[in-house]
Amino acid sequence: MIFLNPLFLFGLAAAAIPFVIHLFNFRRPKRIDFSTLAFLHELQKTTMQRVRIKQWLLLVMRTLIIAALVVAFARPTFQADFAGALGGRSRASMVLIVDNSPSMLLRDGFGVYLEQARTIGLGLIDQMQNGDEIFVLPTITISSASAAFQDESGAKKALLSIEAESGHMRLSASIREAAALLSSSANPNREIYLLSDLQASTLIDSVEVELPVDTRVFLIPVGEREHDNIAVSGLSVLSRILAEGQVVRMVATLANHGKRSVSDLVVSVYLDDSRVGRATTDLGPGEVVRVPISVTPRKTGWLKGRIEIDDGEFASDDSRRFTLFVPEERKILIVVGRSARTEYVELALSESLTGSRVRFDVRRIDESQLAGVPLGTYDTVIMSGVVDLSSGERTSLTRYVEAGGGLLVFPGDEIVVSDYNDLFEKLNGGTLAGPMQASGDRVSVAGFERIDVEHPLFEGMFEELPAGRVPTLEQPDFYRLMLYSPGSGNEQTLVHLSGDWPFLQEIRSGLGSLLLFAVAPEESWSDFPVRGLFIPLLYRSIYYLSAGGSVTGEEFSAGAAGRLRLTGIPEDQPIVIESETGESYIPDLRRVPGALLVSIDAGFLKPGFFEVRKGEHVLRRVVVHPVPEESDLESLTPDEGIASLSAATGRQVVKLDLVNAEQDQLQVRLESARTGVELWNVFLMLALVTLMAEMIIEKKWRPEAA
Repeated sequence: MIFLNPLFLFGLAAAAIPFVIHLFNFRRPKRIDFSTLAFLHELQKTTMQRVRIKQWLLLVMRTLIIAALVVAFARPTFQADFAGALGGRSRASMVLIVDNSPSMLLRDGFGVYLEQARTIGLGLIDQMQNGDEIFVLPTITISSASAAFQDESGAKKALLSIEAESGHMRLSASIREAAALLSSSANPNREIYLLSDLQASTLIDSVEVELPVDTRVFLIPVGEREHDNIAVSGLSVLSRILAEGQVVRMVATLANHGKRSVSDLVVSVYLDDSRVGRATTDLGPGEVVRVPISVTPRKTGWLKGRIEIDDGEFASDDSRRFTLFVPEERKILIVVGRSARTEYVELALSESLTGSRVRFDVRRIDESQLAGVPLGTYDTVIMSGVVDLSSGERTSLTRYVEAGGGLLVFPGDEIVVSDYNDLFEKLNGGTLAGPMQASGDRVSVAGFERIDVEHPLFEGMFEELPAGRVPTLEQPDFYRLMLYSPGSGNEQTLVHLSGDWPFLQEIRSGLGSLLLFAVAPEESWSDFPVRGLFIPLLYRSIYYLSAGGSVTGEEFSAGAAGRLRLTGIPEDQPIVIESETGESYIPDLRRVPGALLVSIDAGFLKPGFFEVRKGEHVLRRVVVHPVPEESDLESLTPDEGIASLSAATGRQVVKLDLVNAEQDQLQVRLESARTGVELWNVFLMLALVTLMAEMIIEKKWRPEAA
């Protein structure tokens, strides 16, 4: 038994008042001897015994009246498994937590799990009585707001509107929200009902949940089958340079979460809904495999793709979406030093030479104009023989690279080495050691020694050779070199010269890269600009740098907030994010050095493709994936679920078997588990009956008169 107004119990002290009054009024009679009253002595004994009985009876009854009234005001509530037999129950506040994770779309002999949960929930709502309130709370919600329903129709409408959603789900978080809802309830009964398939990977975590006092927790399990599942759990794009008609290498990751082996599983890859590749693989129980796949884009722009398998009933993870960005054109800024010559670079990038195969949008400026140019609007910046760099220009170039920009540097005759070394230091690179020049005219000082053919820049540039063999490069004559000493940062020598000096060096910083050539694109330094290697190496360098650190769009997980970093975006039009279904969302924007930070609310990110638009221009195409934990369909037993929930809540969790129960059976099973009969009316009636009995005894029974 519990008391809803326990402070009134202090009033029980008033029950001692009749006893105290009785003690003060109890006087011992004065003894007087009288010789002829022996018979009266016997009569006095009998009469006084009756008087004492009346006094003690009235004392007990008056004490009981006060105590019963005090207890009635304290609102006692009886709690026991047979409370329903007493003819009713007190008002209740209930929270109906419905697991709406994707695994609830599985089915067994009784139907789809989510439909079973809805049916049971409707039966629970039908048990509402006057004064009850109910909260309907899905485990994965777009908004955490939840309304209290005092009527069945509103609660049923909310229950039937629950659909399966992908997102980060823990029952403990839902129980915590339920506790917050119940904490403000004035009803004596507080009840939480959990309807779940008990999927182990998403059931609960180790965080304890503090529930209001006397809150009861009921677990209603649904689903009686074990399910195997194979998921496409990941996809990596190995190619770093994407171009129309060029092969793109990818690797799909498949995970077998079941207990059966699978042979000859077909893995298909689609681009814009057209199948462009396939592969097969075998998976053992619990095995994870990586399947190489190649595709060839036939157009430019942002392409939508997916990796797909056919694995039966759980379709949520049978495909993995991805995006590819094949640039239609690359915007290039050429910054020319005061005495530098760039005719070979400009000729290589001109439309007369590239034709329709490659599109470059080239702008040429003098080094004096560099400070006033917004670098973020260009895919690649080429600096050729730029003499000096101001501190502001060095800072601007550093931010540009770290934000994903590509910087290609050719040395020159008059460059200020200290300025370049300061720029390299900001990018965690090495230092220029100064020029090396031949003693005689047209004498080569070095030659190519080796090339890092595994680097993405050279992917597809050379024919495949047997293992252990490397491609042979034609040897230009180098009359003058700018020597560079690599540092300890994130950098790599792509082409080595004799003497182990770098000819082509990459410095990676943030999301972008800097490529440094050891020679200027002038014949006074080398005959490299007129060799057949110059144009393809220049193109590959620009392709690699313009990838911006990634050839795919950003990837997010459903149910988690997202953040994008956009560079080179003016402020004349708002950014809009649009889903596949046409829903639009205007995100929060924040300017940071060199970029625009876009924050996307978690409630908007459901599995699928999203376009980031500025007007009619598509800036990015991003992908939202289902939560990976949802792929493991292993379930806990009801006893394991009860143990886990009890440990987290500190309450005894009661299991209710309500699957496929008829309405009358559901009511019987529910009433056998529910408790809480208010007894204030019983104690009030007891006080009134006792008061009437006290009045009758006081007026009608007069033993002293005898």
